[in-house]
Amino acid sequence: MTDPTERAHLRDAQGFSPPVHRFAAAPGLADVVRRHWLPVWSLPPGQSTVQRVLQYPVCLIVVAPDYARLVGPTTGLSTQELAGEGWAAGVMLQPAAGALLLDGPVLPDTATDLAALKTIDGPTLVAKVRAAMAPAPSDPDRQALAILALETELEYLVPVDQEGLFVNAVVEYVEGDPQVRRVGQICDKFAISERSLQRLAARRIGLSPKWLIQRRRLHEASERLREAGSVDLARVAADLGYADQAHFGRDWRRVTGLTPGEFAAEPPPT
Repeated sequence: MTDPTERAHLRDAQGFSPPVHRFAAAPGLADVVRRHWLPVWSLPPGQSTVQRVLQYPVCLIVVAPDYARLVGPTTGLSTQELAGEGWAAGVMLQPAAGALLLDGPVLPDTATDLAALKTIDGPTLVAKVRAAMAPAPSDPDRQALAILALETELEYLVPVDQEGLFVNAVVEYVEGDPQVRRVGQICDKFAISERSLQRLAARRIGLSPKWLIQRRRLHEASERLREAGSVDLARVAADLGYADQAHFGRDWRRVTGLTPGEFAAEPPPT
């Protein structure tokens, strides 16, 4: 399916996004893979677009015609300039999976060539994905072959270790409940000390528990700021649990480089 409503994907400043095909993970890989995403684009000569994404607290596998990487969580705004014709086959992993593929702690804002990983056969995987996608990247059958190659390579990660399942549950709780606004709520929910939670998050996802809460707030904000008509910024800030509009504005601008008002004034998605 093609999903035009992904709240983490802010599109470019003109509201444009190329078609992004998103597919659910195979049921047996649900603890390892969140979903697959395959953007395909064809832009006129001389035209380009800078796509903006507020990434989730997970690692990504991205295979494109000219690179193949395991990308760590991006703490700020992830941007990617697209031009000409192209495609990418991506896997959004579950929080537990990054450390398993890296065979060590996850480091945010980093990228590792798939060929350098010792936990998978990167070169063979990349060759299979490119062979599947290159002839006709918009063809659903070719996309299905690429997804199959990716999932087959990741099957060895299941069953996921208990710590991995725990960190998956923590992230799911924070992302799924807008009433989670303090780290202490996470600690109470999972009967874990704040120090232990911080160490776990640093080790498995390379981020702090506080970051998880802030990023979910910004994802919620991206939806609210795109609502039709005039946006009440003070109401948005209050609904997201900020002390006042100024605190919300600073958080949003620090990550996106824009004020909430500037972002809300951008053209709607096209």
